Amino acid sequence: MFRGELLSPAGDAECFESALRFGADAIYLAGKQFGMRSAPSNFDMDTLAGCIKKAHEKNVKVYVTCNTLPRNEEIDRMPEFLEQVAECGADAFIIADLGVMSLAAKYAPKVERHISTQAGVVNYQTARFLYDMGASRVVLARELSLDDIAGIRAKTNPRLEIEVFVHGSMCVSFSGRCLISSYMVGRDANRGDCAQPCRWKYHLFEEHRDGQYFPVVEENGGTYLYNSRDLCMIEHIDDILKAGVKSLKIEGRAKSSYYVAVTTNAYRHALDDYYEQGENWKLSPWIKEELEKVSHREYNTGFFYGGEPGQVTSDGGYIRKYEVVAVCDEYKDGIAYLTQRNRFFSGDTVDILPPDGIPFNLKIENMYNELGEQIDAAPHAMQKLTVRTETEIPKGSLLRKARN
Repeated sequence: MFRGELLSPAGDAECFESALRFGADAIYLAGKQFGMRSAPSNFDMDTLAGCIKKAHEKNVKVYVTCNTLPRNEEIDRMPEFLEQVAECGADAFIIADLGVMSLAAKYAPKVERHISTQAGVVNYQTARFLYDMGASRVVLARELSLDDIAGIRAKTNPRLEIEVFVHGSMCVSFSGRCLISSYMVGRDANRGDCAQPCRWKYHLFEEHRDGQYFPVVEENGGTYLYNSRDLCMIEHIDDILKAGVKSLKIEGRAKSSYYVAVTTNAYRHALDDYYEQGENWKLSPWIKEELEKVSHREYNTGFFYGGEPGQVTSDGGYIRKYEVVAVCDEYKDGIAYLTQRNRFFSGDTVDILPPDGIPFNLKIENMYNELGEQIDAAPHAMQKLTVRTETEIPKGSLLRKARN
């Protein structure tokens, strides 16, 4: 059976570890320059080299984003950056700009070149042209339907791989090319510095009525005119693969390590179940439930089945149902060694997500601080704790609690 690649995001080293631990086939990230997400800490060259080495030891690939649209003064720095990333052992660059494409071919010829969704590839002729220029993969525009994708697959060289986003935030602008942030606050979204003004709440002012504002309403209410829903294709990965997609990409380089862990784990299990069950595949209910446990906006299937996802006009915030309260550093001789992340109490029932299994619940009892004193609460961030339990909590497990 055709096997797709699960591609997970990493905005920092902790997110990278989550992607590795929870089953990514490949990880995409950025260096300190030329990436479309400047808010995360991203990776300096030493950290990048170490992470790539660790990934390759587990047969996981690493793709480095060079997907900004660099200006003249920035493009002069590109050759050195490309050479350094190639020396770190990167498997591919993700590129949006044709000038960067030509420089990558010259200065890092052994590193594969993937075309970013920022390039807005929507037809087979463009995909063919990019393949002839040396691209090994195209990340298609998010605005395509499954029929569009299948059409591109059918009319391009089979060696050209197709990648699509299957989960995460969507952008109100075509393939993420947006000028709202530049116009509103002078932060260029096309150079990795988006302030996300599409998520802000807007009002209408009348020229001669100082200090008075009027809500901008769409039918039944709401003023978040640009606030796109989140994409979730977990129930439709069979359709994605049948359309000829090689790589299933999770959005989220600016998101937490917890988000990376949960989404990677969910899609990993869904894909593995599909490979095992084939045409009889049916998504396990717990997998779909997992994606409700990360911070997200209202889910939908994007453009894959035609039409448009639309906006959530009534609210600009996230749905947050769970929070991580601790991480398991080790389990030995009936004792779980934990690091606290959010406050929790003895007697709480926590939802545990292990790196290589299905979530399970456990009531926290017999909790002790680093001095060995029994305690009723864990109120301090990064506090070291131990919990006595006959139920094994595998190393790297995330302990979660439903929010009130």
